[in-house]
Amino acid sequence: MSEHSTPLSVGDQAPSFSLLNAEGQTVSLSDYAGQNVIVYFYPKAATPGCTTEACDFRDNLNSLRGAGYAVLGISPDEPEVLADFANDESLNFPLLSDTDNEVAKAYGSYGEKTFGEKTFVGTLRSTAVIDTEGKISQIEYGVDAKGHVSRLREALGV
Repeated sequence: MSEHSTPLSVGDQAPSFSLLNAEGQTVSLSDYAGQNVIVYFYPKAATPGCTTEACDFRDNLNSLRGAGYAVLGISPDEPEVLADFANDESLNFPLLSDTDNEVAKAYGSYGEKTFGEKTFVGTLRSTAVIDTEGKISQIEYGVDAKGHVSRLREALGV
């Protein structure tokens, strides 16, 4: 597979996946069959933007769940790192480990990015909303971590 992945579009079938969570247990998209799921990709646990975004999902989880949405966070971090991050920030939703970036690539969330003067390839901050039929109902790439969850809630009418 190339270093760049192809973005998904609304109406596409959501790529299935099975990844380890922070506790080392396998979590699959199929575990959420028939539910609305928000899958968000973030580059690295415990970094400022990723912490802002994760805490934002944490603080809004009850209203999202109340509206019928589950939340899954996916990054290339190892499960142990995710466990520390979840514990340090009291995160109340599953964080999944995509160490080989295969799921990020399948979702079009992997490619070139620039940080300061440096350009490199990695996980791109993005969010996919998957409907009860397993199709992409909303997809956003190049997400700005600050205010993302409130913008998402507004778009979802939550």
